[in-house]
Order: sequence, then structure tokens, then C-alpha cells
Amino acid sequence: PSLVPSIHRELKIACFSTNSPTPAFKKQLHSNKQEIAVLVQTSSYMRQIYILLYSISAGLIIRNKKKIGIEWVSLTSFLSFATSVPNNLGLVRNELQHVDLRTGRCFAFRGERGNDEPAIEMIKVSHLKQYLVVVFRDKPLELWDVRTGTLLREMAKNFPTVTALEWSPSHNLKSLKKKQLAAREAMARQTTLADAEQSSVESSVISLLQDAESKSEMSQGISAREHFVFTDTDGQVYHITVEGNTVKDGARIPPDGSMGSIACIAWKGDTLVLGDVDGNLNFWDLKARLSRAVPTHRGWVKKIRFAPGKGNQKLLVMYTDGAEVWDTKEVQMVSSIRVGRNVNYRILDIDWCTSDKVVLASDDGCVRVLEMAMKSASYRMDEQDLTDPVWCPYLLLPRAALTLKAFLLLQPWSDTFTMDITHVDYKEKDEIKGLIQEQLNSLSKYVYSQTRPHSLFFIRLFGDESDLQFWTVAAHYIQSFAQSCQPNRSVPEGQTPAEGPQSSHLDICHDILCENSFFQRFQLERVRLQEVKRSSYEHTKKCADQLLLLGQTDRAVQLLLETSADNSSYYCDSLKACLVTTITSSGPSQSTIKLVATNMIANGKLAEGVQLLCLIDKAADACRYLQTYGEWNRAAWLAKVRLSPAESSDVLKRWAEHLCSPQVNQKSKAILVLLSLGCFHKVGEMLHSMRYFDRTALFIEACLKYGSSLTTASPHKLIGAAFVDYAKLLRSIGLKQGAVLWASRAGEAGKELLDELSQKEKMVL
Repeated sequence: PSLVPSIHRELKIACFSTNSPTPAFKKQLHSNKQEIAVLVQTSSYMRQIYILLYSISAGLIIRNKKKIGIEWVSLTSFLSFATSVPNNLGLVRNELQHVDLRTGRCFAFRGERGNDEPAIEMIKVSHLKQYLVVVFRDKPLELWDVRTGTLLREMAKNFPTVTALEWSPSHNLKSLKKKQLAAREAMARQTTLADAEQSSVESSVISLLQDAESKSEMSQGISAREHFVFTDTDGQVYHITVEGNTVKDGARIPPDGSMGSIACIAWKGDTLVLGDVDGNLNFWDLKARLSRAVPTHRGWVKKIRFAPGKGNQKLLVMYTDGAEVWDTKEVQMVSSIRVGRNVNYRILDIDWCTSDKVVLASDDGCVRVLEMAMKSASYRMDEQDLTDPVWCPYLLLPRAALTLKAFLLLQPWSDTFTMDITHVDYKEKDEIKGLIQEQLNSLSKYVYSQTRPHSLFFIRLFGDESDLQFWTVAAHYIQSFAQSCQPNRSVPEGQTPAEGPQSSHLDICHDILCENSFFQRFQLERVRLQEVKRSSYEHTKKCADQLLLLGQTDRAVQLLLETSADNSSYYCDSLKACLVTTITSSGPSQSTIKLVATNMIANGKLAEGVQLLCLIDKAADACRYLQTYGEWNRAAWLAKVRLSPAESSDVLKRWAEHLCSPQVNQKSKAILVLLSLGCFHKVGEMLHSMRYFDRTALFIEACLKYGSSLTTASPHKLIGAAFVDYAKLLRSIGLKQGAVLWASRAGEAGKELLDELSQKEKMVL
């Protein structure tokens, strides 16, 4: 997991087979993630259900977004849109991203469009995944071709405002395929060949037909005709047909007087259902040309979805206060769920999981799969007859899971490490205690009470990647800087304390966070490997550029001289080789080269200007230019490979400040950078300000244990505040012994909490 590429999106996919009874899927999301959408997609080929939880961390691209949505465009890719907070003019920045789950590739579907325009209200992909409709708040809709990514039509300014839209499930794909197969068969039969070749012709015709049947309309280049309906603010229904590049307006149906403003539409077969903001459902039988309005008295109809499966006319309806299942054939309600009556959680989104099971996303961070009656989950974890205990702390309540983690990570109140929570003063219900003890028992074969395991072992068990990365880097540099503070140890000139000959290096997967000397060696080895594998001029040029930045001028000149005379860059490469070879450290030449480099950077040739600055040993200036032009990662890389530890530290500190800025807001990444620089007090302050009380207290404890100083005028203030807040956290989850211990370590800051804890103990006695 390299630190250099900024990771702005996280995809988590849970998959389970439908051959067995469908389990109740209940996923507790991480507290610092934002749940966006839950999608369910079934595949007839693999007979599996994919539930996609798409969550976005604070990053550059989807930063400060107000509204977010997501739509599938194939079995392995989807479109997601996000809108920023409106500016003074009410305009936003819209982003429509196409994500391929197989490769992770993500690109802007609308290209350069999206800046300073009305917000996207919804996106709708047609049933055959051919076309896409993008609906805006105060702007006419756009119609796109999903396959080619081209804009088919942007509606006129007088186009009506869309309140609800739905694609029709009917299309002419089958008839188009039949016509194409018939044409191929006719062409094959018209071919006249000799009798000896007749049998081979028949076999080729058969294989041709089979191949045509197996290929989809995408590979055949078929553009099937599809159509959609939408409603305006007056409730009038519009019909539009799309076929290839042709878009035709269809019929217009006047509004129903019994309906309010239409909020959503669902269409399956000959049945069209409309829901309005007043809680009315209007069932249309398109074949019989009949409609029936039914008031539900449930308020705003947020969403309606037909169940999958041929002939299955069940309809799922979502309201503000719950959901219902309707039978559209009989036009009657089948089941209902209401917040406050049946459940104590609020429903955020709904969909069908299978033809008879419903999936709900709720505000408690869970995804629930229910039977159609919506009374209970279809499968309970505690009903399994398991032969071995299962380690899965996320099956516990959040409070109990936090208690389990705190109990396992550190037990300073006891000299011996124990795996029995009954030996600890933990005030909790026996049922919760039993569940926690079951989790502890599942680890009994790996952990023994006589030994105190490393904390990283438990962090890996909990699957907390952020915690694992932090403590891996922190443990390395705390020990490294602590060793440098030993009185009998001297650090060679030109090395940071963490780069001494006796210290082990941080794993290279941490990239920029590694020590300078180790990072330099790795980059040289990497370039040498690329040299061996180069097979084109572009590849050779990249190797030469990298060698120049690394200060390997002799080898770079050799690569530049390999340029063929037929190459258009032959003259430039030859001149560059001469420049690199004859460069001197005299004042006039340095001034000239620096002036040229500055002019090149000012005129958009940043990479070339940086190369020239590195040639005259002005890498520090090059880093400042890179940071000025927003190339923070490249500046950090260059600082690690070319600058002295002191100069490199200045560059990385500026990078950390940039990462902490509100525009970037990547404080976790900044903390890792500061750890590599030994700025432990700043790390503690940032962790405390981010309310990572457990991590802050344990980090300060580790610094004090290994003798790594928290260099500041008043370290006791930070220590006291961190220990008191951690003690309060332990008290809130029921670990009283731990709360007393950490409060006592806080000194004067913890006296009030200690008195409060002792008073409560006396009251209990």
C-alpha cells in the first residue's frame, strides 16, 4: 500500500451464493466512513448476489459533496455521481464517474463537463444498458450513449422540469436479432459451391448461427429501440423513444386530478405505477388502458421497485416512515414495516435482493435482508450449529466490540495477560459478557494467558488497516529515534537517527515513509530493473529522466546517446547529453542554467525545468517549484532521493501542512509523514484533535516507554489531556479498572475523574 497515490475511493464487496438459503446480511460500517448506496445485482450466469457498499473517504475528487447516487451499467461496472455544496449562485460541481470493478479504473464519464452548473438530481440507465439519462435540478436533461460515452442529445431550454423518470422494460432487441440471423442464413444459403464442399458449407452455416446467437447486442453493434417516460411538475406524463442516435418525442398524457406532484415511477410489463408526494399510488394497466389511484396515507412516496422475475408483479414502496410490499395484480398491500411501530431504525434505501426477499439500508449503518413479510431476517447467525468458534468481532454490538479491542490491546492493570474477561471489573449484562467471552475463546488456540502478544497481532485480527499502518510506522520510528538518543551511540553525518547501521529498515511497501538512504537504494534498483526491460524509445527516455533526477548522470548520458539518428528527438537528446557531460559548477553557468530552468517552469515545462535544477544541485529549489505547482508527491520523492536529511525534512513538513489543510483534509496521511520525521508531539496533538483517544494515549505511552521525547515546552499538558480522555472512553464502555489506571497517570488533569470514579464505587458499595 504505497502512500504516494492518493486513495479517494474505497469499494467493499460482499458476495454470497443463492443456491443455499439466503443469509441475513447485516454489515456494520466503519464509523469514519460515509455510506452512500446499497445496490443489489443478480447474475443468471453465476447465480450470485452482489451487494456493493460504495463509501468515499475525504479526498480530492469527491470532497464536500452534498448529493450522491449510483447506477449499474454492466455486471462489472457502475456509474456514480456526486454534487458539491452550492456556491453563491446556487451552482455546483457535478462529477459522473465510471468505475470498472475488475480493474479499478475510474474516469469522468461526462469529460470536462460538470463545473458551475445546476446539481444532478438523478441518473437512469436503460434496461439494456445502452442509454443514460442525466436529470438536473434547473437544467434540461441529457441523453447519453453508455457504450460509446457520447452525448446523444441535450434537451432544449424550454424542456419541462423532470420530477420522476423510468425506462421501459420493453424493447425490440429480439426482433432485431431474428432479422439479423435470418439475413445471415439467407446469405449463407445463396452461396453456390460444389457438391464436395456442400457438407462443409452446412457446418459453417450452423457454426455461424450459433456464434451469432451467443454474441450480445454490444458485439453485434445492434442499437435496440428503448423508451422512457417522465413527469413534469404538473403531473403530465411524457413518452420518449431512443434508437441509436435517433431521439423521438412520443405521446403526452394529461395529469390525473387525484395525484399530487409525482415523485417516482416504476414500470414492468404492462403495469406502470406512479407515486406522489402525498402518499398516493396510481396503478396503470397499459394493455387495458385503465388506471386506479390508491391513497396510502403514509406521506411522501420516496421510491418504488418491482420485484425481479417473469410474472412477479410484487412492488416494494418506500416512505419516509417505513416501507410496504404491494401486489399490483390485486392492487392490495401484502406487508408493511413502520418506524416506531415495528422497528426502531429509519430506512434510508430499499431494493429487492431476490424475487421474494427485500434488502433494506438503515440509518444504524446496517444492511438487512428480510422475507417479503418484513417481520424478521431470513437467517440468524446464532442459529448456526458451528463445530468451531468463529472469530468475528463485528458480530458484536459496537460498544462490545470496542470493549473487546481495548481489553486485548493493553492490560496495564495486571502483570499477566489474561483471555478471561470475567477476571476484570467490567460492568455489563451477562449476555454481552458471554458473547465477548465466546470471541476470546475462539482465540484460545493462538493466544495463551501466560504470554503477552504483540498489539499488532490483535490489530490484524480486527482488520483495521488504518490502525495497522499507523502502528507499524510508529513502532519502527519510535524505536529508531529512541536508539539515537542513547548516550553512547553516535549517528554518522548525513544520516537521520532512523538510518543508523544497526537499525532495520521499514518495509518498502510504505514507500515515501521509508528512510532516505534505503529509499534511494530502492529507487536505483528499480531504475536498473526498468533499464533491463526497456524495449522502446519512450521507455528508454523515462529511464534516462529518472537517472538524471537520481544524480546518475553517467548512465543517463549513455542512454541519451543510444537515440537513433532516425528519431525526431535525436538532436535534442544529443544536446542534452553534451550539456550533462560538460556542466560545471562555475557561477555564470549555474546562473544561466537556473535562469533557463525558471523560464521553462514558468512556460509550462515543469519536468524539464526540474531536471535542469537537479543538474546544478538545486534540488531544494526544484522541490519548492514542484510544491508551488501542486506536484506534492513528486516533490516528496525528489526530496527523499536528492536532499540532505535536514532539507528533506523541511520539504516533507510543508507537505504534511498541505495534507492537513481543509482543502485536502488527509490528516491520517500527514500523521504518517510526521511519524517518519520524528515529530512525535505534533502527531500526538493531531491524533487528539481527531478524537482518536485510544490511539493517542497508547502512542504517548509507547513514546514514554522507549524514551522518545515529546519535544515541546509543555508535554505534560498533552499527556494529561490524552490520558484523561482515554480514561473517559474506557469508563464509557465499562472498563473501570482501565479508566482508573489512565486517570491516575494523567496527574493533576485526572484528579477530578479519579474522584468521580471513587465516589461511584462508594455508592455501589
